[in-house]
Amino acid sequence: MKNLLLLVVVAVLSSLATVFIHERMDDDEVPERIVIREQAPTPQYANLATPTNTTAPQKSTKISTAPTSFIKGASKATPAVVHIRALQGKRSNGQFFDDFWGRSNEVSSGSGVVISSDGYVVTNNHVIEDGNVLEVTLDGQRSLEAKVIGTDPSTDLALIKVDAVGMPHLKFADSDGAEIGEWVLAVGNPFNLNSTVTAGIISAKARNINILDDQYSIESFIQTDAAVNPGNSGGALVDTNGDLIGINTAIITRSGRYEGYSFAVPSNLVKKVVNDLREFGTVQRGFLGVNIQDVSDEIAASLKLNSLDGVYLSRVNPGSAAEDAGLRVGDVIMSVNGNPVKSTPELQEQVALFRPGDRVSVEYIRDGKRSEAGVVLRNRNNNPTLMSKNNLLLSSQLGFDLRNLNSNEIRTLGMDGVRVTSIIRGSIIDATNMQPDFVITKINDVRVKDLDNFMKILEEVDGRVVLEGFYENYPDVYFYNFVK
Repeated sequence: MKNLLLLVVVAVLSSLATVFIHERMDDDEVPERIVIREQAPTPQYANLATPTNTTAPQKSTKISTAPTSFIKGASKATPAVVHIRALQGKRSNGQFFDDFWGRSNEVSSGSGVVISSDGYVVTNNHVIEDGNVLEVTLDGQRSLEAKVIGTDPSTDLALIKVDAVGMPHLKFADSDGAEIGEWVLAVGNPFNLNSTVTAGIISAKARNINILDDQYSIESFIQTDAAVNPGNSGGALVDTNGDLIGINTAIITRSGRYEGYSFAVPSNLVKKVVNDLREFGTVQRGFLGVNIQDVSDEIAASLKLNSLDGVYLSRVNPGSAAEDAGLRVGDVIMSVNGNPVKSTPELQEQVALFRPGDRVSVEYIRDGKRSEAGVVLRNRNNNPTLMSKNNLLLSSQLGFDLRNLNSNEIRTLGMDGVRVTSIIRGSIIDATNMQPDFVITKINDVRVKDLDNFMKILEEVDGRVVLEGFYENYPDVYFYNFVK
């Protein structure tokens, strides 16, 4: 009897020790949070066959969809979601080749959403950015080559097009009206498995998870618990009616697998970016010209606010759209065009829906009183005009913005050229020590007449680039060089 009792005690103690050690190991080895924007290579079993200017939207009137059935939403969405492969290589006889053995070199894959019957497809920029050839596989397993219409790293969106007609496509829903707790479906085409559908709810809105590196990045994600796995990037987030309310972009995980946190770019922002890319080949973004931050407990106390809702203006740039409209440091913005903004991501999203020159109504609190101001948004050069694609390309690639000299400047200076209006910190141009207001007159000793001429000359240069010019009121000629 004593031996039996001894065995029982030993067994219990051993079990407790095992549990204790296991928990200590778990506590010591919890991995850090991983943010995944899925660029999933295709596994061996996968199929290897080869607008007008925007107007200000009004306050949302969308009614949340009912969760009675997912069949309608799934049947509408699945034919409009495609599989995308980004490859580095050459096309020959319908196949893509890169190495000595004739194997295609796939650099990434993901999903895409058809948004028009004539073959426009929206996806994530990170799905396609490393490929020089894009292959789109439709729901019926037909594969077509796609061309890039435009990309926007600041929202991680891209617009591509296939040569087709009569394609099933999705309509945009009003993402501002999407409600927390509303049922949604995530539809993707991972690993070319013919649109996979998962269901969940909207967990939160206006989430910023700090995954985009672009200087002008906009992160105001819809968070859901619908299962999103590698290969779903660029796929559709739809309501139970089958209308598009977001483009699935990322997940947060500790294990590297789906754990209940997925994020989608809201459809209103997607629609604006797509319209810009179709019309201009690049995104026309409006700016208030302010520095902003969330309302903290300290700010709320000092301003005697009743809640932490709203966005605090910590700086208003001189001569900006905000200053011209009468906004000041210390104002707290509460809404844009009647749409509440409770945090900085929400304000960034609402402003990003507009182009330079668009007028928006901004409601704000000052000295405990609510007021309203009409703000005419400006471009990054602080002008209320659309920017040329050439200028925007210069900004993204080299890090500076240019404009043509006006007739008065040409007459006063006695020569043609282009003026530098701004320089991005840490860019190629910033490394040359060039300053704003520099007037460029020559590239590699070739005379520059205007911005179009500047771009034409620059495109023909391969290697070292020498920019020659001057600053007004300074007699010297200055030279700045970089390697293209």
